[in-house]
Amino acid sequence: MATRATRSPRAAWECSECGWRAAKWVGRCAECQAWGTVVEAGGPAATRSATAATPPRSPARPIDEVEIALVATRTSGVGELDRVLGGGLVPGAVILMAGEPGVGKSTLLLDVAGRTARSGTRALYITGEESAAQVRLRAQRIGAVHPDLMLAAEADLGTVLGHVEAVDPGLLILDSVQTIASAGVEGAAGGVAQVREVAAGVIAAAKERHLPVVLVGHVTKDGGIAGPRVLEHLVDVVCQFEGDRHSRLRMVRAVKNRYGPTDEVGCFDLSDTGITGLADPSGLFLSERATGEPGTCVTITLDGARPMPIEVQALVAPSATPHPRRATSGVESARVSMTLAVLESRLRLGLSASDVYVSTIGGARAQEPSSDVAVALALASAHRRAPLRRGLVAVGEVSLTGQLRPITGLERRLGEANRLGFTQAVVPASARGGLRAPAGMTVHFAEDLRTAWEAASEPVQELRGTGSD
Repeated sequence: MATRATRSPRAAWECSECGWRAAKWVGRCAECQAWGTVVEAGGPAATRSATAATPPRSPARPIDEVEIALVATRTSGVGELDRVLGGGLVPGAVILMAGEPGVGKSTLLLDVAGRTARSGTRALYITGEESAAQVRLRAQRIGAVHPDLMLAAEADLGTVLGHVEAVDPGLLILDSVQTIASAGVEGAAGGVAQVREVAAGVIAAAKERHLPVVLVGHVTKDGGIAGPRVLEHLVDVVCQFEGDRHSRLRMVRAVKNRYGPTDEVGCFDLSDTGITGLADPSGLFLSERATGEPGTCVTITLDGARPMPIEVQALVAPSATPHPRRATSGVESARVSMTLAVLESRLRLGLSASDVYVSTIGGARAQEPSSDVAVALALASAHRRAPLRRGLVAVGEVSLTGQLRPITGLERRLGEANRLGFTQAVVPASARGGLRAPAGMTVHFAEDLRTAWEAASEPVQELRGTGSD
């Protein structure tokens, strides 16, 4: 009787982003839909080796007996960064700071390392992209030079962990995780296997030594964090560093945070002398002018939980071409086009034959729907050459019927506007009755764009806030 030949195990293919496995190569992962991420894993596709149970090092305890002293936050020395992190640095926490090249990640973290050293805690800064002399020059420029700030230029994971053992720091900054490689893994630095191994090694050291670690990460052309997606799952906090290269304003927001909220945003001012936190960034978003000018309106947006004032400017000019131009900066072009259509239909404004330009001040981004009313009033003011009321802010979403729809956090927005000195506000009429108006602020309730324009230019029914219910 002939014996059946033993079938050799088939090679397994695994997605480097999510870990999905297949029996053969495919161009697109069926789990995360990523292209070109399925690579050969070298093992059977459908089998898993059985793992024998081993005695635990320490028995499980009731949750109320677990000590929380080891996860108490410690300030980073930068208030705006502490706001984003949920109070400060947590021992053993691994933070991934991602952003475009030149946005200011290294400058901010070098400042944090310098402040940590000045507070009496030794900090270790590992640079894999620059030489130690280059980092020393930047530290001197921003005033971060201190004897307790240790600096090393390394690109090998084993050497980095050796520095951690020798220095025993209270804060480790690794700039960047894509430039460090492990000798025990094949491939160049920045590859999927290398990034995964480096992150695992650093995270293990952080948890064992209760050492807060900040990893600097690169981003792709689409703005996503470079490297395998598992990197974001391994770390405790993922922060996104944002900012326009031509603007001084920089923002840090938490995309993931195991120790705090993800609805906070930190504002920074990047200059030649370093980067400083902005507890009140309104000066960057509002222009200074003595008298009201047509085509300008201020709104208050919520960036996470933080109210941000944004000044919208509009310019309407006769077009010299058959196809009028529509240009925007800091405002979504699709919403501006929708607002122009509503103004044409509801207010009968002749804007179809005019060039329209809409922009924000200071590189701010008015992407929240609550800025629709401010954009509409700025366009109407520019078209009619009539300035709006002095000290006016407008918040509300505009529907295709021209109605003003309700928004969230209205009292918080008006409170910030009142703090900045604004005395008039145009809000959706649906807020009437339940709104607590700030003391000294006159609130105009508008049903639609027509009544909003009348409220912004002529007195109508008002509610004068008294600071009480």
